[in-house]
Amino acid sequence: MSPARLLFVYNADSGLVNALKDAWHKTVSPRTYPCSLCATTYGAVSMRPEWRTFLKRLNIPAVFLHRDEWQRAHPAVAEPLPAIFIQHGNEEPQVLVRATDMPLGQGLDQLMKLLTSRLGAQAGQAV
Repeated sequence: MSPARLLFVYNADSGLVNALKDAWHKTVSPRTYPCSLCATTYGAVSMRPEWRTFLKRLNIPAVFLHRDEWQRAHPAVAEPLPAIFIQHGNEEPQVLVRATDMPLGQGLDQLMKLLTSRLGAQAGQAV
């Protein structure tokens, strides 16, 4: 099987102005912020250290994409965002964690357990 990589796709657009608006929105009105992946894995402006450590321990390359970047790269994949995908080689990405599965706010431990579980199920299917 081709090497896998994880694709983390935020429900936010790329760019400095968008990043500043997102940081403000997360701070002022976190309950209405539309990207639970970002709200869970990032503080106001930087990745949570425990999330960074978790990703390194997974030993699978991670790619982070914003909504606009995702839509340009994979226009045929219609999955509500945010979402986490796994991609083997040049195959179409397969969803691992859907937007409806994402924990809200401070559910980082919950997200890490869910992702570990789903990756384990993927590994079991590949055997």
